[in-house]
Amino acid sequence: QVQLVESGGGLVQPGGSLRLSCAASGWTFSNYVITWFRQAPGKEREFVALITRYGGTSYADSVKGRFAISRDNAKSTAYLRMNSLKPEDTAVYYCAAHTTFTVDARSYDYWGQGTQVTVSS
Repeated sequence: QVQLVESGGGLVQPGGSLRLSCAASGWTFSNYVITWFRQAPGKEREFVALITRYGGTSYADSVKGRFAISRDNAKSTAYLRMNSLKPEDTAVYYCAAHTTFTVDARSYDYWGQGTQVTVSS
């Protein structure tokens, strides 16, 4: 059974940093593209960052240069390092898995439960 569990969210001041983790179990993690999405209150879920099986990455323009996605296949875990956080980064952050490269949230079947990130002074 595919399972994804996010952790690492919390309250941080503007300009601060957080590292989110996405731990996978029940499947061959290294075979999947891992993607982070986020959803703010009243808004649609949006693409944040993606990492392919081979370590290639893609980022939303809004986070490029501030966020970094990585993965450790030996630990079946993906990470999202978030620097220079802004209030507009406040959202629930989800990791998701897919067999192909796509940033369309509607095409993902496997999701974690989400972790809240709040950027506020």
